[in-house]
Parts: sequence; C-alpha cells; structure tokens
Amino acid sequence: MYITNSPLGGWGASPMKYDAVILADGTFPSHPLPLSILQEAKFLVCCDNAGRKLIEDFSRIPDAIVGDGDTISEEFKQKYSGIYHQIAEQEYNDLTKATRFAIEALGKTNPRIAYIGATGKREDHTIGNISLISYYKRTFGIIPEMITDYGIFSAHSGEVHIPTFPHQQISIFNLSCKSLSSQGLKWDAYACQELWQDTLNEALGDSIAINGDGEYLIFRTYEK
Repeated sequence: MYITNSPLGGWGASPMKYDAVILADGTFPSHPLPLSILQEAKFLVCCDNAGRKLIEDFSRIPDAIVGDGDTISEEFKQKYSGIYHQIAEQEYNDLTKATRFAIEALGKTNPRIAYIGATGKREDHTIGNISLISYYKRTFGIIPEMITDYGIFSAHSGEVHIPTFPHQQISIFNLSCKSLSSQGLKWDAYACQELWQDTLNEALGDSIAINGDGEYLIFRTYEK
C-alpha cells in the first residue's frame, strides 16, 4: 500500500519533498504550484532544449542538462560543458535520458521525482510523456508525479490512499488492472477497458482509496 505524502491538500508533495525535478520542453508552466516546485527544486535536471530556454529566458542554471543534443548549438554545449550531458542513442527520448541521469546522480532507493513542462505543444509528445511515468515507476522504482497547469498525474499499482478535498475532480486511467475498486469517489471505479471510462470522477471528502491488481494512473485537479 502506498500513502502519498501530500501537505498541499491533495496537490501532491510539497516542493522540498521531491528529490529531483525534471523540466521538459513542453509548455512552460504558469500555475503557481509547478512554478514553486521548479523554483525550489533541490536537484534540477532539464531536457536539452528546456535547459537552453531556462538559461536564456530566465537566467536560471540547472544542475544538469541531458539530451541527444540535436536542438542545441555547439557553442552552447561548449559554454555549459560542465553541466551538459549529451547522450546520442535514440532508443529512449530525452525525458527518459534525464530520468536515468537523475536516478544515477541521486543514488537512492525510490526517489520522488516531479516532471514539469512535459505536456502541451505536440499532443503525441504529451500522451507519450504521461504514459512514461508508469513505465518509470515499474522499471526504475521511482515515485513519479507529472505536474501540469491544471493538476497532477501520478502512477500507481496495488492499493493507494490519496489526500483530496470535496469536489476535487479525479480521473483514473486503467493500464493493466483486471480488478479495480475505489472508496471516496462519487462513482465507483472499475477495471474499464477504455481509457476514457474512469475519467471525470469526483472526490467526496478528504481522501480516496484505490485498489487495483495492476497499473493505473490518477489525475487530480487543483480546482473543484
């Protein structure tokens, strides 16, 4: 059973609770929560073009910039050679390369990692990035949360208890469960066959419990 450590009333971990923050090259956040998580990151890793923009547009130098280098000039690579890590192979995308780099650098079991700027712009990138957090949890043993301007995606398996607030909007995306149940939701969750079938639900009180025999994603909004 996994119980989230969520002092922000169902909004995910507080900024200092994340071991690392990874900034991708999607839509840069505007909501105060992802901005505060980015600002207070203890260890910030950027996908390559996101790192370039962070430096040029916001004068913020991250701890590391990781990627295949296809969108970064040689001049930039040389100037920031101390933090730039080029990984040329194309089997994994830059988000996965940044994740693997962060895990190795942290050197700890089950690190909690926040992903920011991983949605928006191209819809195929958005869908791919959201699906990756379940892969990261299963493959790398991390606790991933994807923070957007509208809410938080989190990856789960088995039983989970999550702090919420009344009328918070909740969506569940079943990935591999043959059995799925819930407590504290307006409509009971089930092991649906289509991704849309467990979406647009609602929390009744200050917590929900989900229990599944496989993997699933949960999305929680900031607003009721």
